Amino acid sequence: MEPGSVATIDTWSGPGSAPTRRREQILVEASRLFARHGFHGTSIDGIGSAAGVSGPAIYRHFPSKEGLLVEMLVGISEYLLDGGRRLADTHPAPTDRLTALVAFHVDFALHRPELISVQDRDLANLPDDARRRVRALQRAYVEVWEDAIARSGPERSTDEVRIAAHAAFGLMNSTPRSAAHTTPATAAPVLTAMVEAALRSETAADAAPVATAPAGGS
Repeated sequence: MEPGSVATIDTWSGPGSAPTRRREQILVEASRLFARHGFHGTSIDGIGSAAGVSGPAIYRHFPSKEGLLVEMLVGISEYLLDGGRRLADTHPAPTDRLTALVAFHVDFALHRPELISVQDRDLANLPDDARRRVRALQRAYVEVWEDAIARSGPERSTDEVRIAAHAAFGLMNSTPRSAAHTTPATAAPVLTAMVEAALRSETAADAAPVATAPAGGS
């Protein structure tokens, strides 16, 4: 890993890391259960059983099941934004920055696909203030990507940059489905190549030849 790049973290078990404390283990197991059964379909007792504690013991670490979901989704949003900003700071060359961002998010998406599923399905179950916080963090993370895309590759309009960023996230965040039956080692190079190719391609308007009427045509 290059100096200055973002390593996997040990707070609440970041991508690729094993849970190191009981609280983090509860978060990891809860995310898997929420992804499989949904927030409302998962019980505190079920989370406790998966984490190796009694259901009531969960309340020593979290005020409620809702509080657990808040920490889960706010935590991963903060992790992604902090990591993205650090990569932007440590990779001044635009192409290198974009490469590092792709590798960072692909690593997250392949090692924690359950968090993508929880975000998609259960964001609405957050309290209003927490949901606004998650949305603000996500917007800021997208802006890190938009800046990197705008600085590298062909010149694009603001709308084209935004579309490219969200299309990249669509590819990378497909892992709960696209990579469910393979390993991260197999999926990572395929997904990375697809995202990088999409981001660095010319726009349709630039790539398409201009049609001209045949000589003598009306």
